[in-house]
Amino acid sequence: MRITLLWLKLDYLQDNQKMKLANKLLSSWWQLLIILFLLSCGDKTAEMEEDIDPDPIEEEEPEPNLYFVNPVWSRGADPWVVLENGKYYFTYTAGSSLSLYEVKRISDYFEGDNFVLHSRWRPPSGTAYSSNLWAPELHKINNKWYAYIAADNGENRNHRMYVLEYSGSQLSRGGDWMLKGKMTDPTDNWAIDGTILEHEGQLYTIWSGWSSPTNTATQNLYIARMSDPWTIDGERVLISRPDYAWEKHGNPINEGPAIITNKDGEVFLTYSGSGFWTDDYCLGLLKLKPGGNPMVKADWIKYDQPILTRNDEGGVFGPGHNGFFKSPDGTEDWVIYHARNLPGGGDTNYRNVRIQKVNWNEAASPTFERAVSIGEKIKRPSGE
Repeated sequence: MRITLLWLKLDYLQDNQKMKLANKLLSSWWQLLIILFLLSCGDKTAEMEEDIDPDPIEEEEPEPNLYFVNPVWSRGADPWVVLENGKYYFTYTAGSSLSLYEVKRISDYFEGDNFVLHSRWRPPSGTAYSSNLWAPELHKINNKWYAYIAADNGENRNHRMYVLEYSGSQLSRGGDWMLKGKMTDPTDNWAIDGTILEHEGQLYTIWSGWSSPTNTATQNLYIARMSDPWTIDGERVLISRPDYAWEKHGNPINEGPAIITNKDGEVFLTYSGSGFWTDDYCLGLLKLKPGGNPMVKADWIKYDQPILTRNDEGGVFGPGHNGFFKSPDGTEDWVIYHARNLPGGGDTNYRNVRIQKVNWNEAASPTFERAVSIGEKIKRPSGE
């Protein structure tokens, strides 16, 4: 309105005056338009910034990693593991030593911070036990840890069982391994793969051996009483020989015994049948009759079929030489064993470490659906 009135007064002004006034009014008008334009852009910029930078949304926590896959280690023949105070301790056939590793999580790959050397014992050179240290096992007896390992002087025919004692009361507190000596029965025949059975207050050892110094092709399972953790007391007793065809691939062999008990305290003994170098190496099973005497062969029931065998499609060849362990919370039984990824054996087709859960059937016997395939998802042990 004010601008209109000013223009009406132009009729009373001279031409030069009219021009000056017009320029002044136009300049004010453009200034007003520029201000309005900037204000409008400022509003739109604010709106755009709100669209680009909304209120932050809380990110969801990733799902926990509940699964793992086999193998858990690319090497490691004759694996063995124990659990103490929530920590796993792992050993295997290292050849020249007893090598023990601490494994924080048994279902993670054995490397880095998850796989740390705990202790190592090397025998002196030039002894009957300086070479070919095979299949060590750890057992806690009377609150002391003992390692049972086969060794020789460089010649396989001289393999015998040896026992070491750990100086510390607990592995986690540290200590040293000390040789207690050779453990043998009166025959003093070839012996490997010794394990321990504690049953009704009596200590026993079970191992794989030859029937005589000259029968070197066949390996049987023997048992003997012990007077202490490093001494056999009395004669050995044969409890299993290779009877079935699936125990005779390569050579007729029973080896690698391992004990597991069910919730009722019944005793089961797994073992490996056939030559470890064959694809048909597998696990067999014995059961001690309820109320049976471990020193009586007839009291051991032998299953006529293997319980864990090769799985060609899954990359599991020659599964065997196992041990058993509990989940961290003590509610599950697990098996650890070795196998090869490829058929045909061979020095560069390495045996590697696998684990899987033990199932119990209606008869309360340990069972395995099959050897789990490479890369197949497995739920981690309970409590990990």
